[in-house]
Amino acid sequence: MSQLRTKGKSTIVWILMGLMVLGLGGFGVTSFSGGTTEVASVGQTKITADEYARALQSELRAFQQQTGQPITMQQAQAMGLPQSVQANLIASAALAEEARRIGVSVGDAQVAQTIMQAGAFQGPNGSFDRAAYAEVLRRERLSEAEFEATVRDDEARLMLQRAVVGGVTAPAPLVDQTARWLLESRDFSWRELTEDDLPAPVTEPDEATLRAWHEANGDRFTAPETRAISYAWATPDMLSATVQLDEAALRATYDQNIDQFQRPARRMVSRLVFPDAAQAEAARAQIDANEAPFEAFVLQRGLTLDDVDLGEVTEAQLGAAAEPVFALEQPGVVGPIQTDLGPALFAVNAILDPVDVPFEEARDDLRAEAALSAAARLIRDRTGDYEDILAGGATLEDLAEETELELGRIDWTADAPAEEGSIAGYEAFRERAAQISTTDFPQLAELADGGVFALRLDEVIPPTLRPFEEVRDAVLADWREAEVQRQLLAAAAELRLEEVAETVTPTPEVGAEPAADTLWTAETGLQRSDWMDGLPPQLLSQAFALTEPGDADVVDAGDRVFVVRLDQINDADLSQSDAAQVLDGVRARLNQSLQIDLFDYYARHAQRQTPVQLNQSAINAINAQVQ
Repeated sequence: MSQLRTKGKSTIVWILMGLMVLGLGGFGVTSFSGGTTEVASVGQTKITADEYARALQSELRAFQQQTGQPITMQQAQAMGLPQSVQANLIASAALAEEARRIGVSVGDAQVAQTIMQAGAFQGPNGSFDRAAYAEVLRRERLSEAEFEATVRDDEARLMLQRAVVGGVTAPAPLVDQTARWLLESRDFSWRELTEDDLPAPVTEPDEATLRAWHEANGDRFTAPETRAISYAWATPDMLSATVQLDEAALRATYDQNIDQFQRPARRMVSRLVFPDAAQAEAARAQIDANEAPFEAFVLQRGLTLDDVDLGEVTEAQLGAAAEPVFALEQPGVVGPIQTDLGPALFAVNAILDPVDVPFEEARDDLRAEAALSAAARLIRDRTGDYEDILAGGATLEDLAEETELELGRIDWTADAPAEEGSIAGYEAFRERAAQISTTDFPQLAELADGGVFALRLDEVIPPTLRPFEEVRDAVLADWREAEVQRQLLAAAAELRLEEVAETVTPTPEVGAEPAADTLWTAETGLQRSDWMDGLPPQLLSQAFALTEPGDADVVDAGDRVFVVRLDQINDADLSQSDAAQVLDGVRARLNQSLQIDLFDYYARHAQRQTPVQLNQSAINAINAQVQ
């Protein structure tokens, strides 16, 4: 029933789902008059400033989590998010007012149970933690009385909801009809037409035709917006060759990362402990006889493979099992071996040889790695100098002349793939390049590998139709593709008429062999939810759009053309065992849909029957503070 409440997000939902823990600090909101200012009222039910602020912040956070992009209040207002939050709060308040009017309420015991079961207030042991409860309320500037009153109102709304939709079920004929529609299967045949099936080759167009095609389909031959950008940048890779490194520094790096160069032999091992030696011996015997694998005994004990996995272990870590485990020359099972936990079987999953790379062999790789690290530190140490130079009014050209940064220029488009080694391959550059305007001054920014850059937008070249002479080959290919598709659709339409006409021809004599037709592919017993590998989904959907056996249709799949012919409709048998699950699912979905609609109508009615007052100045003040 919880899904019925999605149209009116109540405060308790936001709080008890853990959103309160996040607070409002991330947006710079600190106070809204302690919740005393009203932003709206529905009858005698008030919506406070804090309630609106929390709901608005929750909606903004949810949007940012879904998109992965930050959102400003101006963008949120342009998308109507504040208005949506207000509508949800008003709908929720209207239901609370209706519950108050007709005397629906819950007792203290129900309020206490709801709070104690909320995950936001549970301690490490999974039970209600009084300290966590007090801390969350303190962060949200709520007293216990205020919060418990909110919980009581929300539970009353839930009780009202149950009373309105309780007992609402979908009619059985509707459930059966929907299930039959879902489970119906069809037999059909299809044939794909290709260019080889055309009666004549596609003739080459003349220049006038191509020029007309170029003009009529200009959007396909238009260069996207291009941004002419100058930039100065430096990366650790660019500066690594200039970094001076002594032997002592390389030796220190080697010693700091000795685990990468010196490691003993290891085994990837799983260990399964048994209650007694007899059971361990019996399991080993079955494994040796190939009657059951090691993994089967893990599952029999109610464990998972992760539960018994020891990971990479050395000989010194295995104790009594070390010698037999490391004696194996290939993966296998050893044991039983008596361990501190009891008799156990050890499965060796992989054999990892020792690693022994002396300093002399690692020197070149260490030099490259250490040089990159040193270059990154150099850039980081000089970032302040770069910023000071730009702040003093220097151009990118000046910056490149005075520092290690290199000057470059690029004609950048948002969708163009970046060349290897290009600055356009960095996400930070692409984000800045898309946002910068010609009036912005160059600012230093960081790259993901520790480099820095600054850029300047020199010119914005709007989308421009490429000259015909420049894209003639592309125009010809595009025209030809469209012409082939047009002719294939025409040929398919003729073939469809022929197939439909054949359904009224006399049937062959009894005993006559049917003519073989290798051009058509027959499919049998397919349902709407099936997938035809290597074929477009339109083929199956149009097969189910046909109404009578013998009907045929043309399938235009964009770059492929088919003719599909319906051979037989197979009615669903709802008495089959596999139909029961579908019937249950259909019944649940229809019940839920009816309940949602009914409660929505009730909520709308309750809202229309009660006067709504908005404090627009308070709403505007909160919107202005949310950043």
